[in-house]
Amino acid sequence: MIALIMAGGAGTRFWPLSRSSYPKQFLNVVANKSMIRLTVDRLLKKIPIERIFIVTAYSQVELIAEHIPELSVENIIIEPFGMNTAPCIALSILYIKRLFNDKETLMVLPSDHVIRREDLFLKSLDLAEEPAKDGYLVTFGIEPHYPATGYGYIEAGEEYREGMFYVHQFKEKPDIDTARQFLAKGGFYWNSGMFYWELATIWKMYQALQPEMFEILDGISKQWNEIGLDSDISELYARMPRIPVDIGIMEKADKRIVIPVSYDWSDVGSWRALSEISLADSEGNTINSEHMEINSRNNYIHTDKFTALIGVEGLVVIETPDAILVARKEDSEEVKKIVEKLQKEGRKELL
Repeated sequence: MIALIMAGGAGTRFWPLSRSSYPKQFLNVVANKSMIRLTVDRLLKKIPIERIFIVTAYSQVELIAEHIPELSVENIIIEPFGMNTAPCIALSILYIKRLFNDKETLMVLPSDHVIRREDLFLKSLDLAEEPAKDGYLVTFGIEPHYPATGYGYIEAGEEYREGMFYVHQFKEKPDIDTARQFLAKGGFYWNSGMFYWELATIWKMYQALQPEMFEILDGISKQWNEIGLDSDISELYARMPRIPVDIGIMEKADKRIVIPVSYDWSDVGSWRALSEISLADSEGNTINSEHMEINSRNNYIHTDKFTALIGVEGLVVIETPDAILVARKEDSEEVKKIVEKLQKEGRKELL
């Protein structure tokens, strides 16, 4: 098995702690290690570091070296700029195919997810190998424990093997009523954004389902052959269709398997999501500094100052040396709109 970790995101929903110069995946927000370090350590229980690749932006290469010092520079794939997951994965596969046989299997996963039950995670990789070797595109569906509206869903069809199902369809993020219907009906799973497939299989899928992208990949390959792997491919890469791999490949493919999993997973997609997996006191408050509380519940506070809470509930308060975020937990995903406004106003010092 080979593993590809996608680590080029900006983590805008974790502003002001996450910045362009130090995004979410490099933060110690869930443990005393960064999220990308935890992701690599999880994989090292299954495969050696030589078989782990990280695709990231130019600006994050030094951070990768700092957090994963044992990773060879040849195992860092540089994406000229973010173009969504379908181009990102395609570029990475083009690179990896130069080093490995087409019959190798590839695990693709984000760098910033939390998985508490690592034993079950590793077991699911063993399960995925058989269908991947049979030419299926395998994805991992998280067993839902509430009607989430922030995730896409995968509907399972007939059973393929024990613990594995054919994918009936992918569903976009639903409204709350639809999400409740999914849970009541059963057979629906959260889309984890993790995939497992054989290199030859996914390459053929790109060729068949994304011919425009495949043609650009051919141009990049020729440039690498002629000039070298460190040549500037940004002009070619900018022509890539900016689409997620779910829409560009997984929704269109005909041989798909979903493996339902329940290993205490979170994509930690917002401050609210982080609060839900963080240790809290008897009133549901998570506060990382010295503090006192009076009639306050269900708050998430990140600061290095003494904090007093009086009569507040459901707040997120994040302090950094140059910014303070105050939001209701239910609105915490809207922080990305603040980042967008800062970008429009050219406030680079806050980004």
